[in-house]
Amino acid sequence: MCYYFVMKIVICCSMSTAKKVMEVRSKLIAMGHHVIIPKNIEKSADGSLDMEKPHESTQNKIQGDLIRGYYNEIKNADAVLVVNEPKNNIANYIGGTTLIELAFAHILCKDSYVLNSLPEVSYKDEIIAMQPIILNGNLGKIK
Repeated sequence: MCYYFVMKIVICCSMSTAKKVMEVRSKLIAMGHHVIIPKNIEKSADGSLDMEKPHESTQNKIQGDLIRGYYNEIKNADAVLVVNEPKNNIANYIGGTTLIELAFAHILCKDSYVLNSLPEVSYKDEIIAMQPIILNGNLGKIK
């Protein structure tokens, strides 16, 4: 029998990973964790969000104070989990906002996990320097 430490986990991701985020969230909840997901990700996953509108736009991030809001979620959590799926022809994509959220977790001394291997991007060294635990798809490694 496996025992897990129950944590409050904030999922960080691109909106394009919405369906995968919902799958990961369900698995984490089944493991007993409390999970925070980005605003509108459920609507994006079920198709009820009009993806023609720029939900990740600069204006939306400013009006909704989304970056500061997610910082506060991370501050009050035990860990972050980056759900990194292919995007823009980059395997295991980690974008700018997700990189910022990973940095918030690092500065706040929170546990950081990345679902898949790291992307080949110009800022890969910065991600490595934050020392996230690479799960290679295995959520059971979250402890």
